[in-house]
Formats: sequence, C-alpha cells, structure tokens
Amino acid sequence: MTKEVLINITGIHTDMIERGEEDEPIAIITPANYFKKNGKHYILYDEVAEGMPGVTKNKIKISGDHMIEIMKNGLTNTHMVFEKGKRHITGYGTPFGQLVMGIHTKDLQISETEEEIKATILYHLEVNEEAVAECKIKISITPKSMGMRV
Repeated sequence: MTKEVLINITGIHTDMIERGEEDEPIAIITPANYFKKNGKHYILYDEVAEGMPGVTKNKIKISGDHMIEIMKNGLTNTHMVFEKGKRHITGYGTPFGQLVMGIHTKDLQISETEEEIKATILYHLEVNEEAVAECKIKISITPKSMGMRV
C-alpha cells in the first residue's frame, strides 16, 4: 500500500430510543496518509465540521484482524476501541461538553490485500450509560492513484 490513500467511511446509526426515527447515514471520502509500523496499519486524515471553525485530526489504528482504534483530536476528542465481543468505555469531548460513551462491538471483520484494506464494524453505542444506537460502519482504504472504488 502506498503512503497516499483514500479512505471511504460509510455507516448507519439506528436510534434505539426513538425506534420510529429515520436512520442517520454517514459517508466520508477523503485523502489520507497511510503507514504500517510493527505489523499495525495507521491511517491519518483531517475532518472538517460544517459550520464550525477548526479541524479534527483522526488516526485509525488497525491491529491484525481483531481490533480497530479511532483517535480524534481537535474539535472532538476521543479514543474509541472496537474489539469483537468486548465493551470499552471512553470519553467523547465536543465543543458542547463531555460525554461518556460505551462501545460494545458485536462483530468486527477486517480483510487486507495488496491494494485495499476493508473493515466492517457492528456495535452498540451507549451515551452516559444509556443505549442510544445500533451502528454499522464500513471502512475502505485504497491507494490514491487507484481512485475510490464503490
């Protein structure tokens, strides 16, 4: 894999409180930097929030086929850990205040080829000890020279 990559993140969060509410899809396609160190994959990219000044620096760390960590620093600050069958608690700092998040990863699938790294994460999200959403995120990392695959 080259240093310059594109990262495609898609996801859906199904509200567990208001079951009749529409699911909220997310989609991000952005350039990123990639490197591999000590057998772990690292993807670095900046995220801009609409209507707010500043950026959030993101780092995704993929450890083998069993763990993904997402670290955010800037407008939002957190260190989320996704490990199949495990629950992790983390703080989530926003411009509006601090939240306590629980992440219970139900399933985690990671695949890797010479040209692409793919991951699918299924998890339950808790905020301040209350179940709020069932979530599914798909991540695809490809060399920038190849363009983004759909």
